[in-house]
Amino acid sequence: MLAIVRTVFAFLRLIGPERSSDLGGAIARTIGPLLPVHRVALDNLAAAFPEKDEAERRRIAKAAWENLGRVGAEYAHLRKIFDYDYHNPNPDGRILVDGIEHFIALKDDEKPGIVFSAHLGNWELPAICAQTYGLETTAVFRAPNDPAIARVVHEVRSGAMGGLEAARQGAAFAMQAVLERGGHLGMLIDQHFTRGVVVDFLGRPALTNPILAKFARNFECPVHGVRVVRLPGLRFRIELSPPLVLPRGADGQIEVTGAMQAMTDLVGAWVRENPEQWLWMHRRWRPMAIAAREAGLKQR
Repeated sequence: MLAIVRTVFAFLRLIGPERSSDLGGAIARTIGPLLPVHRVALDNLAAAFPEKDEAERRRIAKAAWENLGRVGAEYAHLRKIFDYDYHNPNPDGRILVDGIEHFIALKDDEKPGIVFSAHLGNWELPAICAQTYGLETTAVFRAPNDPAIARVVHEVRSGAMGGLEAARQGAAFAMQAVLERGGHLGMLIDQHFTRGVVVDFLGRPALTNPILAKFARNFECPVHGVRVVRLPGLRFRIELSPPLVLPRGADGQIEVTGAMQAMTDLVGAWVRENPEQWLWMHRRWRPMAIAAREAGLKQR
């Protein structure tokens, strides 16, 4: 299987980034709607956008498959795609950046920092930006389920990004160590986390990992959101938000659930703005998991 994956990546490199992206998008747009998980996407869209008719929700779902296929094919070209130079920005380049002043502040303030994101556009690009311009950042990632794909993707990430930390048992200690030495953490927060806190996401309760809020409370460090918006013609806009003002409790400390809600609210606004670029096929809302979580907390 590993040989097959390497052959596919070699072919994608051969045909170039534009054609790779187009091919990956076309394949996923064709095959995705035939898969059982497509029903999950349509159900999620119906709950998030009850005002939209079925035809519009199906259009969004197919476009989301296309974005996912493009992201997969673009792994073969991540370094080539990232052509941004913040010393000499090119408005006609593949990468545009909004909020570069926040990036510079993170780089120069000699403090630890946290950056959260979501599976939007090509979500791998912000970590490449950080590595390219010397912002010490460790990206927390979840490896693909297939070992062969996971190995090749890890090779790509290792060659283009800074520090990497797999989401696994014990990862919290490694993440804490990054902040203790004044580094920065980057993490996607838009997936289900069984032991998480309950937040409202697009109008429905969902479980989300509270670890970034806990670190923000313990280290009193800035927390920024970053998203990637896919533009026509294999171009992207990376947007780094100002530091969020997170809610605090009566003791003056950052309130964990409230902080995760603030981060999730920003992600929800991003998704509503560009629904075609998010992973609707992920089982983000799991009522039974939420009920079990709440029942377990009551028994403590």
